[in-house]
Amino acid sequence: MLYINSWVFAMHEDFELMLDLMDRSFSDFENGMPTKPAFTRMSFGMAFRYNEKDIYQAIIQKLARAQSAVRAAYVLLKNGYCQEQAILHRVIDETNEDIIFLVYAVTNDSITDLHKRFLEAFWEEEIDESGTMIDSKQKRPMIPRKKIRAYIAKIEGNILDPSRSIELSRTISSTYSGYVHGASPQIMDMYGGNPPQFHTKGLLGTPRMDAYADDLWNYMYRTFLSHILVAKALGAEEHVKILNQHKLRFENTASDHF
Repeated sequence: MLYINSWVFAMHEDFELMLDLMDRSFSDFENGMPTKPAFTRMSFGMAFRYNEKDIYQAIIQKLARAQSAVRAAYVLLKNGYCQEQAILHRVIDETNEDIIFLVYAVTNDSITDLHKRFLEAFWEEEIDESGTMIDSKQKRPMIPRKKIRAYIAKIEGNILDPSRSIELSRTISSTYSGYVHGASPQIMDMYGGNPPQFHTKGLLGTPRMDAYADDLWNYMYRTFLSHILVAKALGAEEHVKILNQHKLRFENTASDHF
């Protein structure tokens, strides 16, 4: 265990429980899908692909990405690689936004033209009929992140001020952009000690660890919420009930600290 204070012990217990609940829920979601990916002949060889390419299959894939990324961030934290953990936070942020964006089309709205364009880009292959990466003419038309955030803010407008919600998301993304692109202020978080030096083997034992552990709790929790949203989209009411019960316990534990 990385720390000795009671909050951190409770936090790591929550991490393990959240991951276990997310894993078991995802397994049920995946197994409950009407169709499975098929081993398909592509221009570059054989690969697993969904043939139907519907919104639910996109949601399941995004949820798999979010859960894998948050697990990887936890592994990095436990080994002191906080800067690399922060890079993954940017991935987790955007993946959870994508999940919310897609789920709201099912639970709160309908599949809009924006969703259709998002899904077309999502399903587009990296390698076209040429069969090679070098010759491929693929140019994925990515939907601007601000449009996804604007849609989410519009749906959630009765809860939050839409403009404030968009600005909050932009600010968080901008902060972690410094880790992704290696800006000086973020890199200098690796510097310190006696004598001062760059810590290129992780930050275990440094004061930075507490802040990054707290930060990961937020990302773990938000990914947990994504599993609840997906359960609602899939009509898995029992999962919604169970996950919400645990959510309240996680919130109560955290409220004693934050």
